[in-house]
Amino acid sequence: MTTDDCKILFDEEELKIILDFKRGEDYIEVVCGAINKKYGDYVGRLKINNEGQYFITCECCPECPWVMNVTLEAFEKHALRERSGRWKRNIWVHFEDEDKVPLWKTPLIKYYTHQSNVVNRKDSAMRKQNIHRDEFLRCTKCGKECRFHLKSRPDIKNYHDALNNKCWTCSLWPYQKITCDDYEERSSLKASRGCSCSSTCQDCSTCYCEGCIKCRFQDCNCQECRDFMLYAEP
Repeated sequence: MTTDDCKILFDEEELKIILDFKRGEDYIEVVCGAINKKYGDYVGRLKINNEGQYFITCECCPECPWVMNVTLEAFEKHALRERSGRWKRNIWVHFEDEDKVPLWKTPLIKYYTHQSNVVNRKDSAMRKQNIHRDEFLRCTKCGKECRFHLKSRPDIKNYHDALNNKCWTCSLWPYQKITCDDYEERSSLKASRGCSCSSTCQDCSTCYCEGCIKCRFQDCNCQECRDFMLYAEP
């Protein structure tokens, strides 16, 4: 593969060892599958277009409800491996001299970027649901802490913008109009953060997130969002 004007062009030399692939006008398509040792592998067709977007059409059965254009992560989940999160190892293609080769060992995966697939990922009905506990932000004027609910993407965006505002004050709280003279939330209530595992959770693996599609934003110029869009994997 080579790049030309931000397009991905598929090189015959890199693909000739892969079986069962066909070339379209602006994409290639190969037979793939997801490993399931208990029920047998789920088979599909992986399509990669010249924009660097990856989709899988599932062919596990004629009545499959997820037959068209699911993400790599969603296809792995569909194969009943939703707790794995290792789709680069669990999704395979056929080579001439090997039956099943994981994607991470193939030339197909080296052009995968999160930024190219972020729209596809957002639209996937089977995408992983990240849980974010409530967070508190301290007013730069009075020092009072205010709670931010992180139940939805707009809620998270409100907190993200406030966190990046070095002069954030109580009057900018998005839920209702308050001032620095209003009472702060009681300490006993602050202990409850909204984690699904424990109401008094302190950064468990369920609700602590270092960056995901819900809390990183493509139109944001902060360092965390830029790095996530360029380098992060699903």
